[in-house]
Amino acid sequence: MRKAYKFRIYPSRLQAEALNRELAAAQRLYNAALEQRRFAWKRLGVSLGYLDQAGDLKDLRQSGVETPSNYSCCQDVLRRLDKAFRAFFRRLKTGGKPGFPRLKSKDRYDSVTFPAYGDGCRVRDNGKLYLQGVGEIRLKWHRQVEGKIKTVTVRRRGGRWHVCFSVEYEADPLPVVEAEVGIHVGLEHFAAFSTGDLIANPRWYRSAQRRLRRAQRKVARRVKGSNGRRKAVRELQRVHEHVANQRADFAHKLSRRIINGNQLIAVEKLNVGGMAKGMLAKQVHDAGWRFFLQKLTVKAAEAGRRVVEVNPTGTSQHCLCGQKVRKTLAVRVHRCLQCGLVAPRDVVSAQLILRLGRSLASANVA
Repeated sequence: MRKAYKFRIYPSRLQAEALNRELAAAQRLYNAALEQRRFAWKRLGVSLGYLDQAGDLKDLRQSGVETPSNYSCCQDVLRRLDKAFRAFFRRLKTGGKPGFPRLKSKDRYDSVTFPAYGDGCRVRDNGKLYLQGVGEIRLKWHRQVEGKIKTVTVRRRGGRWHVCFSVEYEADPLPVVEAEVGIHVGLEHFAAFSTGDLIANPRWYRSAQRRLRRAQRKVARRVKGSNGRRKAVRELQRVHEHVANQRADFAHKLSRRIINGNQLIAVEKLNVGGMAKGMLAKQVHDAGWRFFLQKLTVKAAEAGRRVVEVNPTGTSQHCLCGQKVRKTLAVRVHRCLQCGLVAPRDVVSAQLILRLGRSLASANVA
């Protein structure tokens, strides 16, 4: 299995300049490769691929064109472009919005990847990170890396630098437990469990709107291209990053709690992308359901747990006894006239989701 570890690194002023040069060289290589593909198709009618461009990479570096110091990093830049084109063609075939790959500005190309650990990147015995063309960089080890490091990615965000280690490791299943849970996600409560527990919706973005408004106002009032505007943009990026970190921390901790205590987890199969296009788009994005469900699935695979996705259709309009109980969104309490059940509607939905999840799990096992 693969896992990513993210750490903060503290380059010196000269090292930060070297890292910025590496990013700028990678950005220029990406744009040059994109222009080469455009030219080959428009003028010659030829569609270039990764192997075609990688074959010219050695001659390109020998000609004196500035590229990233590490040869494997240059190959990764071309793979990144090839991946963007394959995604473009896939969307074109499926009828989605194509989104042709675009040229990258210097500010939008913010990461460089070393695809093979030990080739231009290594953690020294003194705990520092060595990068080819940069040197040894201080790194804050806030936790231990478990497994074998495969790739190293250095990223710039809001004027700060981070490194991500992609690690290959063996899964360590948790002891089997008897508990099972159904989960219904919503906006009033982030999640309702079939056990009756309700998890409050933290609404991180909504809480940060005042700070975001001030930071965006600073950017709007600065002269384009000035150092003051670049500084204001970094401040805005840091506010957004703080919100993203809060949301990620919440999702990681909640998913870990669920995985540790339950063997079977039944969740709704949601079309989050479609829900995010409606009137409640901001609230849906702020909740971060997709990120939470992804973390839940990954942790379940690592721990030997099982996550079952069920069709949520009708789970909010039926009772446990099978009676149909129509409710509008404004009605938050489930009241069944046939069996007399009175409970929060989200909890009843979670119990129905668990029932469906058990049926699917047993059917698949059989």
